[in-house]
Amino acid sequence: MSAKLPLDSPRWSELGGVAVDEVRQVMAAMEAVTAGGSGDSSGDGSGDGWYEVWRGVADGVMREDIVLDGAYAVLPHVVDTASALPPERFVEFWVDLGFLVTAAGRRPVPADLQAGLDAALRRAERSAVRALLAADTPAVECARLALSCVALTGHHIAEVLWRFLDPEETYLVLVCPECDTETELADFLVDPVRPPFEAPASPDAEADADGGRDGGHPWGEVAAALRDDALGEGWEPFVRVAREVAAAGVPRETSGQAVLCLAAAMVAVKGAPGWAGAQWARTLMLLTGSHHCPDCEQTWTTADCLVPHPDGARPYSDGPAVRSTLDGNRPTGGGRNRLRRDGNRLLTADGTPGGQVTEFGAPEATAGEGVNALAVVVRPGLPTLVVGAGDSGTLRLWDPADGRLRLGPLTGHPDRVRSLTALALPDGTVLTASGGDTGTVGLWDATTGQPVLRPVGNWLGEVIGMCAAALPDGRTVLVTATSRGAVRLRDPRTGDPLARLNPQGRPITSVAAVPIAADHTLIAAADAQGDVHLWDPTVDDLWDRGAAVPPNARTLGDLRHRVTAVAAAPAYGRTLLATGDRNGVVLLWDPETGRPVGDGLPPDTAGGPVTALAALTLPGRPGVVISGSRQGRSVRIWEPETGAVRRVELDVAVTCLAAAAAGSGVEVIVGHDLGVLRLSVTAQPVGPVKSS
Repeated sequence: MSAKLPLDSPRWSELGGVAVDEVRQVMAAMEAVTAGGSGDSSGDGSGDGWYEVWRGVADGVMREDIVLDGAYAVLPHVVDTASALPPERFVEFWVDLGFLVTAAGRRPVPADLQAGLDAALRRAERSAVRALLAADTPAVECARLALSCVALTGHHIAEVLWRFLDPEETYLVLVCPECDTETELADFLVDPVRPPFEAPASPDAEADADGGRDGGHPWGEVAAALRDDALGEGWEPFVRVAREVAAAGVPRETSGQAVLCLAAAMVAVKGAPGWAGAQWARTLMLLTGSHHCPDCEQTWTTADCLVPHPDGARPYSDGPAVRSTLDGNRPTGGGRNRLRRDGNRLLTADGTPGGQVTEFGAPEATAGEGVNALAVVVRPGLPTLVVGAGDSGTLRLWDPADGRLRLGPLTGHPDRVRSLTALALPDGTVLTASGGDTGTVGLWDATTGQPVLRPVGNWLGEVIGMCAAALPDGRTVLVTATSRGAVRLRDPRTGDPLARLNPQGRPITSVAAVPIAADHTLIAAADAQGDVHLWDPTVDDLWDRGAAVPPNARTLGDLRHRVTAVAAAPAYGRTLLATGDRNGVVLLWDPETGRPVGDGLPPDTAGGPVTALAALTLPGRPGVVISGSRQGRSVRIWEPETGAVRRVELDVAVTCLAAAAAGSGVEVIVGHDLGVLRLSVTAQPVGPVKSS
């Protein structure tokens, strides 16, 4: 254990920013976090109670970038407590520690606290590195954790923590070490496919293996974990530099460029999802390039221009400016993973057939009418039907096998239909429910098309989503969600409300049923702020989660995952929650733990926000998730278990999706701004998309 100021010492009263009782509270909250417990003092089930207590102390000893002397007495106690427990449970603490030890306004360390602090930081370095290796951390947080590990070695380049890593910004401000000229580079933080410059020089091969630090170093396992292919083709020399820096223990005299190679490579290996880790690693690796000052005309490494008065900074005259080499390195996407429409055919980039396109219904029936809602209706002993509705308030039923109109147009909706769902009731009856933009809810016989309940309006707002939910008591109920935040369970024959969900009342943009058992369905929803909710309709208390565990809020925030659509997705032998966001990213979540599953689908740089999601299971093959984009005028078909992705480029704005199996292939029903079409995509193996 490190030397520490005793908790009963009167010296605590002389230190700024902290009271000794607060230190005891942090230690107690951390000690509650064990392998079998959450340490949750917040009462919300998040397991983050310890962090709330720690943040109260951290805010007291570090105010903006000013670190008070009380921090140097607190850290030995808190570090020893956190280091004695599974380090991956305290990722946020190790990151905060990195910010603390690199803050520009650090007060001098009192002489009587120096030894205890030094010992604590050596132990913290080991624990932070163990946390990095043990946990798959969201990519942005992983970048901060990697730089915090570097900070705990004492290397100055970790001060980049204060200047970089805002995932919503693409510009970079560099300051010339010679003349202090600031240069703002717009659109600097891209994800280059290949390196736009050469790898930096390797660290001194003669450097002491322990980096000159007593007691060795914890970086050997990091060196072993760094794969040459972690960042993709062309980046192997950068990873080799990273491995050499780690093997040497990150000596303080190592160039900032080489140490940034190490931090980036760590993110590529441990950042989650894997594609996001690689993207953030390549972005971080851009900081190892060079910058030419327009005033003094000196060329510096980019790393030297990120921190004030960097140690050992030296200009050089023959280094190319990074910006001149980036434009040709943006990702373009793979040829055989992309399909384009050519009449009624789908073709790859080289002209290879990849499927068929079928327009639904007679041209006069749907010409010029957008379709806002789709549902697949499976009727026992009868052909499957696809129901669609749009601007005119009419419903049509098509045979998905040939696209022919079977029933309709069915009239009776006084408003535009915004949502549809199929209801298979326990007695064998199959109904179709419809929701309109003035709050109407209608019920229809799926076989005859006759109304069971003519649409009746209400004051709850436009019905933007519907789904069916099975309850343990044997009932099937209709779930409706509105843009005003009213989520209701309804009787499937009368439409009468039975119960309410969504106690927060946030406006809803998407809703889906997620079965966790044959007789137990959870209800998922995305709200207008991009947050995700998961409710258990079997509990009476609106605030009681029951069996529902929504996606972890901190993980959503770390990934900047602002959700626009939700769906149930069959994958990995169970039903998961799929969420699509404003960047085209699709992630899978375990509804029993709230944790992400698998790597997810990367952003669609050629597309746009996810406006529709659907999923299905294929006979003898993994399940698929289909995402559509109105803005990107495209559909992506993704097999989560294999990583295989196909992007289908269309000339229509995708508004809604449905899916059906056709042998070993995929039938995707696309509702769009002009009607409905079916994509019959040829089943063939395609390579996983690493980035897009």
